[in-house]
Amino acid sequence: MDVQEYEFIGVAQRNGVATITMNRPEVRNAINDKMRAELIAAFDAAGADKNVRAVVLAGAGKGFCSGGDISGMRARLDAPAGEVAFNGWKRQGSTHRGVAAIHDIGKPVVAAMNGGAFGLGLDMALACDFIIASRDAKMAMSFIKRGLVSDGGGMYFLPRRVGLARAKELILTGRVVEAEEALALGMIDRVVEPEALPDAAQAWAEELSQGSPAAIALTKAILDKTFESSDSAIFALGREAQAICYTTAEHRSAVESFLNKTSK
Repeated sequence: MDVQEYEFIGVAQRNGVATITMNRPEVRNAINDKMRAELIAAFDAAGADKNVRAVVLAGAGKGFCSGGDISGMRARLDAPAGEVAFNGWKRQGSTHRGVAAIHDIGKPVVAAMNGGAFGLGLDMALACDFIIASRDAKMAMSFIKRGLVSDGGGMYFLPRRVGLARAKELILTGRVVEAEEALALGMIDRVVEPEALPDAAQAWAEELSQGSPAAIALTKAILDKTFESSDSAIFALGREAQAICYTTAEHRSAVESFLNKTSK
Protein backbone atom coordinates (compact mmCIF):
# COMPACT_ATOMS: atom_id res chain seq x y z
CA MET A 1 0.00 0.00 0.00
CA ASP A 2 1.48 3.31 -1.07
CA VAL A 3 1.34 5.43 2.06
CA GLN A 4 -0.21 8.67 0.88
CA GLU A 5 0.23 11.89 2.78
CA TYR A 6 -3.01 13.12 4.33
CA GLU A 7 -3.68 16.13 6.52
CA PHE A 8 -6.09 14.52 8.96
CA ILE A 9 -5.55 10.79 8.44
CA GLY A 10 -2.49 8.72 9.30
CA VAL A 11 -1.73 5.42 7.56
CA ALA A 12 0.79 2.78 8.62
CA GLN A 13 1.23 -0.80 7.46
CA ARG A 14 2.70 -3.79 9.30
CA ASN A 15 2.40 -7.52 8.67
CA GLY A 16 -0.40 -7.07 6.17
CA VAL A 17 -2.45 -4.79 8.44
CA ALA A 18 -3.09 -1.16 7.51
CA THR A 19 -3.76 1.04 10.52
CA ILE A 20 -5.83 4.05 9.49
CA THR A 21 -5.78 6.69 12.21
CA MET A 22 -8.09 9.68 12.50
CA ASN A 23 -5.66 12.45 13.38
CA ARG A 24 -7.26 15.59 14.81
CA PRO A 25 -6.46 14.95 18.47
CA GLU A 26 -6.97 18.59 19.47
CA VAL A 27 -10.73 18.14 18.80
CA ARG A 28 -10.88 14.44 19.79
CA ASN A 29 -10.80 13.53 16.08
CA ALA A 30 -14.05 15.26 15.21
CA ILE A 31 -14.88 14.64 11.57
CA ASN A 32 -14.86 17.52 9.12
CA ASP A 33 -15.36 17.34 5.37
CA LYS A 34 -11.67 16.95 4.55
CA MET A 35 -11.10 14.21 7.11
CA ARG A 36 -14.09 12.33 5.71
CA ALA A 37 -12.76 12.58 2.16
CA GLU A 38 -9.32 11.43 3.29
CA LEU A 39 -10.82 8.53 5.26
CA ILE A 40 -12.68 7.36 2.16
CA ALA A 41 -9.49 7.61 0.10
CA ALA A 42 -7.47 5.69 2.69
CA PHE A 43 -10.01 2.85 2.88
CA ASP A 44 -10.29 2.69 -0.89
CA ALA A 45 -6.50 2.44 -1.15
CA ALA A 46 -6.39 -0.31 1.49
CA GLY A 47 -9.14 -2.19 -0.30
CA ALA A 48 -7.24 -2.07 -3.61
CA ASP A 49 -3.87 -3.11 -2.18
CA LYS A 50 -3.26 -6.87 -2.30
CA ASN A 51 -0.59 -6.52 0.38
CA VAL A 52 -3.20 -5.29 2.86
CA ARG A 53 -5.16 -8.16 4.37
CA ALA A 54 -6.93 -6.32 7.21
CA VAL A 55 -7.49 -2.81 8.54
CA VAL A 56 -7.44 -1.26 12.00
CA LEU A 57 -9.35 2.01 12.44
CA ALA A 58 -7.95 4.08 15.31
CA GLY A 59 -8.04 7.58 16.78
CA ALA A 60 -5.03 9.70 17.67
CA GLY A 61 -4.61 11.11 21.16
CA LYS A 62 -7.05 10.58 24.01
CA GLY A 63 -10.20 9.74 22.08
CA PHE A 64 -11.42 7.59 19.22
CA CYS A 65 -13.80 10.11 17.63
CA SER A 66 -16.06 12.74 19.17
CA GLY A 67 -18.41 12.78 16.17
CA GLY A 68 -19.16 15.46 13.62
CA ASP A 69 -17.17 18.68 13.75
CA ILE A 70 -19.01 21.51 15.48
CA SER A 71 -18.12 23.89 12.65
CA GLY A 72 -20.34 21.87 10.34
CA MET A 73 -23.22 22.21 12.77
CA ARG A 74 -22.65 25.96 12.97
CA ALA A 75 -22.59 26.30 9.19
CA ARG A 76 -25.86 24.38 8.98
CA LEU A 77 -27.55 26.77 11.41
CA ASP A 78 -26.22 29.80 9.55
CA ALA A 79 -27.44 28.66 6.13
CA PRO A 80 -30.53 30.37 4.62
CA ALA A 81 -33.70 28.56 5.66
CA GLY A 82 -34.48 27.61 2.08
CA GLU A 83 -31.16 25.80 1.68
CA VAL A 84 -30.95 23.89 4.95
CA ALA A 85 -32.69 20.71 3.82
CA PHE A 86 -30.91 20.38 0.48
CA ASN A 87 -27.50 21.15 2.02
CA GLY A 88 -28.19 18.55 4.68
CA TRP A 89 -29.18 16.00 2.08
CA LYS A 90 -25.90 16.50 0.24
CA ARG A 91 -23.84 16.28 3.44
CA GLN A 92 -25.62 13.09 4.43
CA GLY A 93 -24.59 11.55 1.14
CA SER A 94 -20.97 12.27 1.99
CA THR A 95 -21.40 10.84 5.49
CA HIS A 96 -22.89 7.65 4.10
CA ARG A 97 -20.07 7.25 1.59
CA GLY A 98 -17.62 7.41 4.47
CA VAL A 99 -19.46 4.78 6.49
CA ALA A 100 -19.82 2.57 3.40
CA ALA A 101 -16.07 2.79 2.76
CA ILE A 102 -15.51 1.26 6.19
CA HIS A 103 -18.31 -1.29 6.12
CA ASP A 104 -18.04 -2.51 2.53
CA ILE A 105 -14.30 -3.11 2.25
CA GLY A 106 -13.71 -6.79 1.53
CA LYS A 107 -11.23 -7.23 4.37
CA PRO A 108 -11.65 -7.55 8.15
CA VAL A 109 -11.84 -4.18 9.90
CA VAL A 110 -11.15 -3.81 13.62
CA ALA A 111 -12.00 -0.57 15.42
CA ALA A 112 -9.43 0.16 18.15
CA MET A 113 -11.51 2.35 20.45
CA ASN A 114 -9.34 4.44 22.74
CA GLY A 115 -11.20 6.92 24.91
CA GLY A 116 -14.48 8.40 23.77
CA ALA A 117 -16.61 7.43 20.76
CA PHE A 118 -19.68 9.62 20.46
CA GLY A 119 -22.34 10.22 17.83
CA LEU A 120 -20.93 9.69 14.37
CA GLY A 121 -17.72 8.40 15.95
CA LEU A 122 -19.61 5.50 17.50
CA ASP A 123 -21.52 4.93 14.26
CA MET A 124 -18.19 4.55 12.47
CA ALA A 125 -16.91 2.08 15.05
CA LEU A 126 -20.10 0.06 14.67
CA ALA A 127 -19.55 0.00 10.89
CA CYS A 128 -16.37 -1.99 11.50
CA ASP A 129 -16.54 -5.78 11.71
CA PHE A 130 -15.16 -5.88 15.25
CA ILE A 131 -14.52 -3.43 18.09
CA ILE A 132 -11.76 -3.77 20.65
CA ALA A 133 -11.79 -1.05 23.30
CA SER A 134 -9.50 0.18 26.02
CA ARG A 135 -10.86 -0.26 29.53
CA ASP A 136 -11.34 3.51 29.86
CA ALA A 137 -13.34 3.85 26.64
CA LYS A 138 -16.75 5.49 26.77
CA MET A 139 -19.39 5.69 24.05
CA ALA A 140 -22.80 7.20 23.44
CA MET A 141 -25.36 7.51 20.68
CA SER A 142 -25.48 11.19 21.49
CA PHE A 143 -27.52 12.42 18.54
CA ILE A 144 -30.72 12.74 20.59
CA LYS A 145 -28.93 15.29 22.79
CA ARG A 146 -28.61 17.53 19.71
CA GLY A 147 -32.14 17.00 18.46
CA LEU A 148 -30.93 14.64 15.74
CA VAL A 149 -31.18 11.02 14.66
CA SER A 150 -28.26 8.67 14.22
CA ASP A 151 -27.13 9.41 10.68
CA GLY A 152 -24.03 7.24 10.26
CA GLY A 153 -25.59 3.80 10.21
CA GLY A 154 -26.04 3.34 13.94
CA MET A 155 -29.75 2.61 13.55
CA TYR A 156 -28.76 -0.24 11.22
CA PHE A 157 -25.68 -1.60 13.00
CA LEU A 158 -26.58 -1.25 16.68
CA PRO A 159 -29.76 -3.42 16.68
CA ARG A 160 -27.75 -6.17 15.01
CA ARG A 161 -25.32 -6.11 17.90
CA VAL A 162 -27.55 -5.62 20.94
CA GLY A 163 -31.11 -6.35 19.79
CA LEU A 164 -33.89 -3.93 18.88
CA ALA A 165 -35.20 -3.00 22.33
CA ARG A 166 -31.74 -2.34 23.77
CA ALA A 167 -30.77 -0.32 20.70
CA LYS A 168 -33.87 1.85 21.12
CA GLU A 169 -32.97 2.46 24.77
CA LEU A 170 -29.40 3.45 23.96
CA ILE A 171 -30.38 5.69 21.06
CA LEU A 172 -33.38 7.34 22.72
CA THR A 173 -31.51 8.16 25.92
CA GLY A 174 -28.13 8.94 24.39
CA ARG A 175 -26.60 7.80 27.66
CA VAL A 176 -22.88 7.18 28.10
CA VAL A 177 -21.87 3.51 28.19
CA GLU A 178 -18.52 2.48 29.66
CA ALA A 179 -16.41 -0.30 28.22
CA GLU A 180 -17.37 -3.12 30.58
CA GLU A 181 -21.10 -2.53 30.13
CA ALA A 182 -20.64 -2.20 26.38
CA LEU A 183 -18.90 -5.58 26.37
CA ALA A 184 -21.71 -7.17 28.36
CA LEU A 185 -24.30 -5.71 25.99
CA GLY A 186 -22.45 -6.86 22.87
CA MET A 187 -21.80 -3.32 21.64
CA ILE A 188 -18.10 -4.14 21.55
CA ASP A 189 -16.20 -7.42 21.37
CA ARG A 190 -13.10 -7.15 23.55
CA VAL A 191 -11.70 -4.94 26.32
CA VAL A 192 -8.00 -4.50 27.05
CA GLU A 193 -5.85 -2.21 29.13
CA PRO A 194 -5.20 1.13 27.39
CA GLU A 195 -1.50 0.51 26.86
CA ALA A 196 -2.23 -2.88 25.26
CA LEU A 197 -4.77 -1.60 22.73
CA PRO A 198 -2.55 -0.95 19.66
CA ASP A 199 -0.78 -4.31 19.82
CA ALA A 200 -3.98 -6.19 20.65
CA ALA A 201 -5.82 -4.65 17.70
CA GLN A 202 -2.88 -5.43 15.40
CA ALA A 203 -2.68 -9.04 16.57
CA TRP A 204 -6.43 -9.61 16.21
CA ALA A 205 -6.45 -8.11 12.71
CA GLU A 206 -3.59 -10.41 11.73
CA GLU A 207 -5.44 -13.41 13.15
CA LEU A 208 -8.66 -12.55 11.30
CA SER A 209 -6.93 -12.20 7.94
CA GLN A 210 -4.96 -15.45 7.63
CA GLY A 211 -7.47 -17.12 5.32
CA SER A 212 -7.87 -16.81 1.58
CA PRO A 213 -8.54 -13.14 0.69
CA ALA A 214 -11.25 -14.21 -1.76
CA ALA A 215 -12.97 -16.45 0.78
CA ILE A 216 -12.80 -13.74 3.43
CA ALA A 217 -14.23 -11.04 1.14
CA LEU A 218 -17.04 -13.26 -0.14
CA THR A 219 -17.90 -14.57 3.32
CA LYS A 220 -18.03 -11.07 4.78
CA ALA A 221 -20.23 -9.77 1.95
CA ILE A 222 -22.73 -12.62 2.41
CA LEU A 223 -22.82 -12.47 6.21
CA ASP A 224 -23.56 -8.73 6.02
CA LYS A 225 -26.78 -9.60 4.16
CA THR A 226 -27.92 -12.39 6.48
CA PHE A 227 -30.55 -10.56 8.51
CA GLU A 228 -32.24 -8.99 5.49
CA SER A 229 -32.28 -12.12 3.30
CA SER A 230 -34.14 -15.39 3.14
CA ASP A 231 -32.38 -18.68 3.69
CA SER A 232 -32.67 -19.50 0.00
CA ALA A 233 -31.07 -16.17 -0.95
CA ILE A 234 -28.12 -16.79 1.38
CA PHE A 235 -27.76 -20.35 0.07
CA ALA A 236 -27.69 -19.01 -3.49
CA LEU A 237 -25.07 -16.41 -2.64
CA GLY A 238 -23.01 -19.09 -0.91
CA ARG A 239 -23.22 -21.35 -3.95
CA GLU A 240 -22.00 -18.58 -6.23
CA ALA A 241 -19.22 -17.63 -3.83
CA GLN A 242 -18.07 -21.23 -3.52
CA ALA A 243 -17.82 -21.54 -7.29
CA ILE A 244 -15.48 -18.54 -7.26
CA CYS A 245 -13.43 -20.02 -4.41
CA TYR A 246 -12.96 -23.25 -6.36
CA THR A 247 -10.93 -21.28 -8.90
CA THR A 248 -8.56 -19.51 -6.50
CA ALA A 249 -4.90 -20.31 -6.05
CA GLU A 250 -5.41 -20.47 -2.27
CA HIS A 251 -7.99 -23.27 -2.60
CA ARG A 252 -5.84 -25.25 -5.03
CA SER A 253 -2.79 -24.92 -2.79
CA ALA A 254 -4.73 -25.91 0.34
CA VAL A 255 -6.23 -29.00 -1.32
CA GLU A 256 -2.90 -30.10 -2.78
CA SER A 257 -1.21 -29.65 0.60
CA PHE A 258 -3.92 -31.69 2.33
CA LEU A 259 -3.79 -34.49 -0.23
CA ASN A 260 -0.02 -34.66 -0.14
CA LYS A 261 -0.02 -35.00 3.63
CA THR A 262 -2.70 -37.68 3.70
CA SER A 263 -1.15 -39.70 0.89
CA LYS A 264 2.10 -40.29 2.78
